[in-house]
Amino acid sequence: MPPELLRQVRLIEPNEAVDRIVDVLVGADAVLAIANQLETIPDSTQIRDGEGLVLAPGLVDLYSHTGEPGFESRETLADLVLGAQAGGFTRLGLLPDTDPVCDSPDQVAGIQQRLPTPCPVQVYSWGALTQGIGGQQLVDLAELAKTSIVGFSDGRPLNQLVLLRRLLEYLAPFQLPIALWPCQIDLAGDGVAREGIQSLQAGLPENPTLSETTALAALLELLAHIPTPVHLMRISTARSVELVRQAKARGLQITASVSWMHLIWNSAKLATYDPNFRLDPPLGNPRDQQALLAGLEDGTLDAIALDHQAYTFEEKAVSFAEAPPGVIGLELALPILWQTFVATQRWHPLDLWRYLSHQPALCLNQPPPQVRVGHPPEMLLFDPNQTWTVTAATLKSPGLNTPWLNHTLMGRVLQTWCPK
Repeated sequence: MPPELLRQVRLIEPNEAVDRIVDVLVGADAVLAIANQLETIPDSTQIRDGEGLVLAPGLVDLYSHTGEPGFESRETLADLVLGAQAGGFTRLGLLPDTDPVCDSPDQVAGIQQRLPTPCPVQVYSWGALTQGIGGQQLVDLAELAKTSIVGFSDGRPLNQLVLLRRLLEYLAPFQLPIALWPCQIDLAGDGVAREGIQSLQAGLPENPTLSETTALAALLELLAHIPTPVHLMRISTARSVELVRQAKARGLQITASVSWMHLIWNSAKLATYDPNFRLDPPLGNPRDQQALLAGLEDGTLDAIALDHQAYTFEEKAVSFAEAPPGVIGLELALPILWQTFVATQRWHPLDLWRYLSHQPALCLNQPPPQVRVGHPPEMLLFDPNQTWTVTAATLKSPGLNTPWLNHTLMGRVLQTWCPK
């Protein structure tokens, strides 16, 4: 494969706070050169005009769902990784809620064996904490820790505090991320909308803020006595941001992520009754949305998570309250977040890449992707001005459960490089 020269491309590199126009020479196995202007290049080099394009490290997905095994009608692993590649993601974390559940070494190996060869992205499995992710009995954590898992998570709330205490004590020596979703299931009940004026006006069953904050407060109390590092998933309320900020000020070893949808929308969207706004946790009230944005910007929250989940048309084509929670996002997040926050100048591109690449990798105890001479190319080329329409024909994934279906977006990933 001949080298490729990206001529006068905008390089965004959060590892070194770089934002400049450069020439980048890319080989098959490494970035060969970066300079303001390269004069000497190999004769076989293919030259690509990079004017107006953005070259940046690959994106890192903390946690998403796969339909395979068990729910292939929603999305296969092959579909999922092609969608991730099309969205600029070079690393993809899979939650264990497959069928069978990823709660044993055999199931972890099975996921890796099902991946396409060669695989266009790096795929990591989260190993379950409890058998069948039922929240009752711990799996053989020591055996799972010997596999290729990226860390431990059920992807579901764990409300048994005695069990939670024991697993925090037991997992401390393993030095693997533990991702926990603070949610008190009894308080959440059958609620599908965050409690507030919008849920009242929509007449939808309410899920109170307390369902998240009481579980989070209890977990933080445990962590004050058992200093095991934990990643807090799906933070969605203003009060939770306050609790995380206070916990970090106390020195607790925590990181936290927020779903990309909760940054863009709030409970005002309940008025549409579009089941693609049915999420778990529910979209927050406007005050929650603003607190989540402020928490991300001041470092209280560390990263943006995709929490991608595909469903069939039939599963989502029901009433709001009956719809399963979740939407797709791997192919859509970068252009939508760019237009919402970068194009409006609320965020610098470096901020966006910190939230979607640098910080998620650190949350996983991994070195972040980077664009650096001598390193394997783990990066993406993005055109922030290209327009395209979200349809079944333009998406790599068969999952169409998104509020942007049949809408025209601005910004698209042109190419993704991932180390072999």
